[in-house]
Amino acid sequence: MRACITLATVLASAMAFAEDPKAKSAQPAEQESRFLSKIRQVSFGLPRAGEGYFSPDGQWIVYQAYPVGYPFYQIYVQRLDERTPRRVSPGRGRTTCSFFSMDGKSILFASGHTDPDTEQTELKARELAAQGGRRRYQWDFDRHMDIYVCDFNGTGLRRLTDAPGYDAEGSYSSDGRHIVFTSTRDGDPDLYIMRADGSHVRQLTNTDGYDGGPFFSPDNRWVIFRSDRKKEHMLQLYAISVDGKHEVQLTDNLNQVNWCPYFHPSGKYLIWSGADYARGPRGATFNLFTMEISSSADSFSGGKVTQITFDKSADVLPVFSPDGTRLMWTSTRTEGGSSQLWIADWLRAKSKPASSTK
Repeated sequence: MRACITLATVLASAMAFAEDPKAKSAQPAEQESRFLSKIRQVSFGLPRAGEGYFSPDGQWIVYQAYPVGYPFYQIYVQRLDERTPRRVSPGRGRTTCSFFSMDGKSILFASGHTDPDTEQTELKARELAAQGGRRRYQWDFDRHMDIYVCDFNGTGLRRLTDAPGYDAEGSYSSDGRHIVFTSTRDGDPDLYIMRADGSHVRQLTNTDGYDGGPFFSPDNRWVIFRSDRKKEHMLQLYAISVDGKHEVQLTDNLNQVNWCPYFHPSGKYLIWSGADYARGPRGATFNLFTMEISSSADSFSGGKVTQITFDKSADVLPVFSPDGTRLMWTSTRTEGGSSQLWIADWLRAKSKPASSTK
């Protein structure tokens, strides 16, 4: 049995964000300037792009984007100092959740290209888009989705999972030895850990409701993730030790959707996206927040929460560069309102990255 450690009071019932009173009357750009500088768009030329991650050397990014004329995301790599993306995924079916290997030589992602009814699936998606214009973002637990790895240039595609059901949302440990991911192989979306070659799969969570979006802590002792186990669709943040013995709930406000948590490489805080759903999803705005954290082998706790972005557009899926000096996220703050990748210099004082546990 897991020892479930519930964090009694991380956030007040109304999510009392640590915010400078003077900032409430400031314009979004002025408020964000306390944390971010040189905010700029980095993905171009594709109708919609998002969920980007840095290469280990910080010079490349990998992300998902809609190809022109195709209804599902594919995976692209791009140099940060260029604007030309290069596709590395097969080009058919739903594709998502990419991540660089720790040596930068290969790319992890999930794909449903083995769906025997791919043509019919694509046709339905095109018909839906034609009826309602641009489709709103929705998550599909495609039962044909499996986790793959390919070489940096898109060749050498290798399948890592083949269990029935959805396998996706994978990411590497900082030493590159393990992958944590989400799977419905037991009938419910739970977290699993496997070796980098796909062997020795073990279940990490086993609770009703969706557990997903997992990432290892920089010291590889913990995994952070999102879950709607308390109320369907109302995602909250959790952390669980890699042995599954200790679990901590980090947010607990069912009027607030909190998701896509990501560690700063220092291991001292995490960042995520949250929105107030007290009046429902219509009009809810996702912004970015940080939470101070402290952890040991058997304990994990959260502290001060600070709001980072204030734009009226949606800001989601934030990630830090490996050296912790830049922040990249997905935003609809583009002129046309499409989701694209944005990047900024991270103004918080640099901290020495936590060492990996070998």
